[in-house]
Amino acid sequence: MLITVVFSPEEQLIKLYHYVSLAASPNIAENYTSAIITYCEGVSNFPFRCISRDDIRQGILITNYKRRTVIAYAVTVDLVSISGIFYGGQDFEGMF
Repeated sequence: MLITVVFSPEEQLIKLYHYVSLAASPNIAENYTSAIITYCEGVSNFPFRCISRDDIRQGILITNYKRRTVIAYAVTVDLVSISGIFYGGQDFEGMF
């Protein structure tokens, strides 16, 4: 079965791109955000290989990308909904 991945807060990816672009370069920002998108799309293969954080919000799952980016998402039968992408120690728990 194919599970679709959707990004609920697309603006978070845009903000992450701008942050990395200013801190490093546009090329690095493009590569980094593209890699995060690819990583998120790969979550659909094994959506439950993560940490369940029902203490934050019922059904929320957390995974990390290269130890610097926290990705929060929820899973239904045919959908992985990326509900947050948090970079560099942002308070993701407070966002929920």
